[in-house]
Amino acid sequence: MLIKRLAFAIMTLVIMTSAGCGFKLQRSYQIPEQLNQLSLSSSDEYSELTRLVRERLRLNNVKIVDAANDVPVLRLITDSLERSTLSLYPTGNVAEYELIYFVEFAVALPGKEAQPFKIEIRRDYLDDPRTALAKSREMELLVKEMRIQAADRILQSMASTEVN
Repeated sequence: MLIKRLAFAIMTLVIMTSAGCGFKLQRSYQIPEQLNQLSLSSSDEYSELTRLVRERLRLNNVKIVDAANDVPVLRLITDSLERSTLSLYPTGNVAEYELIYFVEFAVALPGKEAQPFKIEIRRDYLDDPRTALAKSREMELLVKEMRIQAADRILQSMASTEVN
């Protein structure tokens, strides 16, 4: 019985200290109340990034509505992937790449100028010509992970947006 009470006391203490230090579950953001309803605009409405952002907005209880004069707008302006060479094999083939994923977006509140944001995510990618199929699959997974991270950063930026 004493062990159960001690375990309960320790668990309560851990929960209280984690709540008091500002701990939040990953991917849960404090979106400002003015942005709880917004219009999502993108140059490609069916892109993977747009889908991920839309999904994360819904998970954070942000209602996506049609564009109107009194509704804030989240504009996904561009997203692009670049690849640069980091190292070469002695034969001259590329051994390692750096993948760079750029995202530009803006948050516009009604009657105010849009606040632009830029996100840059970098990953190293080792290439091996002997395992081309596996490496192409690995690159697809890396790019998908980078898009997920970009969608999360977009919501982080929205949570820190000045709405005064």
